[in-house]
Amino acid sequence: MRAAYSGRVVLGLILLLQAASAAPAGPSFDAAIFDPLVLDGIRQGAYAGAALVVGRRDTVLFARGYGHLTWSAASRAVDPESTLYDLASLTKVVATTPALMLLVERGRVRLDAPVATYLPELQGTRTAAVTMRQLLAHTSGLRADIPDPVLKALPDSAAVMRRVLSEAILLGAVVQRVTGEPLDAFVARELFAPLGLAATMFRPPVRLRSRIAPTGVWRGHPVAGVVNDGSAFKLRGVSGNAGLFASAMDLARFARFMLREGALPDGRRLLKPETVRLFTTKAADFGHGSEARALGWQALPTGETVSSAGTLFGPRSYGHTGWTGTSLWIDPDRDLFVVLLTNRAYAPRARRPFTVLKGVRGRVADAAARAADASHAP
Repeated sequence: MRAAYSGRVVLGLILLLQAASAAPAGPSFDAAIFDPLVLDGIRQGAYAGAALVVGRRDTVLFARGYGHLTWSAASRAVDPESTLYDLASLTKVVATTPALMLLVERGRVRLDAPVATYLPELQGTRTAAVTMRQLLAHTSGLRADIPDPVLKALPDSAAVMRRVLSEAILLGAVVQRVTGEPLDAFVARELFAPLGLAATMFRPPVRLRSRIAPTGVWRGHPVAGVVNDGSAFKLRGVSGNAGLFASAMDLARFARFMLREGALPDGRRLLKPETVRLFTTKAADFGHGSEARALGWQALPTGETVSSAGTLFGPRSYGHTGWTGTSLWIDPDRDLFVVLLTNRAYAPRARRPFTVLKGVRGRVADAAARAADASHAP
């Protein structure tokens, strides 16, 4: 009797396992999902190469390099760990904003203090009363960047700082003034070193040039390792708005730090959870289908016709994009991040490369979101 019962239990378990294996598999974090999406951007000529990393706070779920540093198949293949990209505006959220998070938490910067508190030379200008919070939330009324005609007329970094109109450049200047050291030195010691971001830096040395995805062409030759931003270039490669170079895997380490709400890999805290939540919570929504902002970060909606965060990322998601072809989006409710780095600015072959890239970003984000949802399904 007991033997017959045991036999029925074993048979039942076998049938359950067979039924499970026969069921159609849901989306997963694998090459079959992501490869066609990223390779389509190369096929259409939007970028020569790309690095994609998808993961959670505790692990990397998918990481792969695509294509090469240039359109030549003889050039170095992209590797998510070793290839460095000019992050462009991602500098704002990977360097400048975290620096201010540290300074706010330490009581050295107050969000509702006027910027002239830290940059007294702005007293008497229309910028003087603008608060740090307004600069971070893009509600200051200042330009996001210095217009090219104005920039070209400025002879050097000192002239740029005298004429500065950019929110992010002002924020970088505040970090330098408060700490008494350049932005790059402060974030290298206080942020990048504790996180182990060995492939994240301003002004990469010449010895690394062969690993850097080019973002321009000069006299027929690819240009790599020189920041592709006029104001950051005039500021000698270090600015609050641009200048940072990094690998996709280093950005993944940073994203995991954000999803851990300020905790280092060993559990020690670099930031308090409430500080991370303060800066990543939506602070301004401009309505009418336009963009929303957190403090330093983009929020949802992005205001784009095709959102770089796709259509499925949750309402508390935050991220940023860069003109050179870079993007980072984090969905804290899904415990999910997507890093996609391309050199879209380098000799695109597509007629509208940015349009193509936006479509790729959105489709990759949606594929990651679906895979995350399937992995949590009962």
